[in-house]
Amino acid sequence: MSQGTDYDPSQEGATMNFDGRMSYGDYLSLGDVLGAQRPRTDAHDEMLFIIQHQTSELWMKLAIHEITAARTHISRDELQPAMKTLARVSRIFEQLNSAWDVLRTMTPADYTHFRRKLGQSSGFQSYQYRLIEYALGNRNHAMMRPHAHVPDVLAMLETELDRPSLYDEVLRLARRRGIAMPDAVIARDVRATHVLDEGVIAGWKRVYEAPDQHWALYEVAEKLVDLEDYFRRWRFNHVTTVERVIGLKRGTGGTGGTSYLKRMLDVELFPELWRVRTEL
Repeated sequence: MSQGTDYDPSQEGATMNFDGRMSYGDYLSLGDVLGAQRPRTDAHDEMLFIIQHQTSELWMKLAIHEITAARTHISRDELQPAMKTLARVSRIFEQLNSAWDVLRTMTPADYTHFRRKLGQSSGFQSYQYRLIEYALGNRNHAMMRPHAHVPDVLAMLETELDRPSLYDEVLRLARRRGIAMPDAVIARDVRATHVLDEGVIAGWKRVYEAPDQHWALYEVAEKLVDLEDYFRRWRFNHVTTVERVIGLKRGTGGTGGTSYLKRMLDVELFPELWRVRTEL
């Protein structure tokens, strides 16, 4: 006879009384996390929609944490921990990509039951997404305006714009490692978005033509390409999911919906790392 239902973990030393002790729920603040889903309708799929976006924000919080660490490591020439951290960022975006598969189980009819309750809220207003883009180098100042009414968030975005992006730090690293990078690029205003530069392509060409001589830089470059690959897939999956659910209707935040998202697909974070492949 099976004794599985009668098993008592305390017989093996497991703590069962948590009066005054740290429990799993206490450590993870599960009361706050699991109490943060507050649907505004009785539509069944609204819970899916809320949890999808809340968990995405949690993954983005971790991505910001890791990108910030990687950038600091690179600025200090600490490449081994930077490689580990950048690999983790790619895996985070893999998780974010998988989440779209769950959301795509929601049909257009399901969404119409609660869409009106979103008001003007929209994913493009995510300040964490904006922080990620700014940290990676896409520094569109117009996208700060949705946050003008929240001083703390605006200050975070301004602080990020004042810092060199992850790619800026990688280009500085390349110069320190003996790869010529244009002075105008290295000394540019970091608050602006980096634009494609032929001199940077030439620098990366040296690395890619002799990876055995520049292995550390070659590895960093490929980690960035890997990261942007996953990031592009995330954007593409976003477009596909939105089109599948709302077609060509305007977004709740007033954007063109899929037309706005498709425009974002043209943004390149590390343009020279993609162009250099044509030169080889």
